[in-house]
Amino acid sequence: MVILVPLFAVLGWAGLFIHNVADLPGQTLLSPESFLPLLLTAALVALWLTAWRPVAAWGLLVLGVLNLIGAVLTVLPLPALPFDPAQTPFHYGFHVLYGATQLPVVITAAVWLRRRNSTDDSSTDGNGAAG
Repeated sequence: MVILVPLFAVLGWAGLFIHNVADLPGQTLLSPESFLPLLLTAALVALWLTAWRPVAAWGLLVLGVLNLIGAVLTVLPLPALPFDPAQTPFHYGFHVLYGATQLPVVITAAVWLRRRNSTDDSSTDGNGAAG
């Protein structure tokens, strides 16, 4: 499980990048829509390799959930969006891919945090004191 969370974080970013290259004109690795999430993902994965792993797990979980929400909401023709998304099977397909690549990091980070918390809880007497 420990290695899966950062691996799935990279998969999540790859899904975002593939979506961006397929759906947004002129996208490259250095485009802000792809590069800034890459920097954030890399920073959280680096943090995962330190004693700050719980903070990284929360960060990766939040990032995955936000990307998953984005994959769903930005495909909808909502009046609040500053663009009019294409309503084509091609566009929907890349949003499905984008969303699907977020699920593994969301699930593994949540499971890791839950296991960590249940391990911490088992070492107390129920009142927060060590038993």
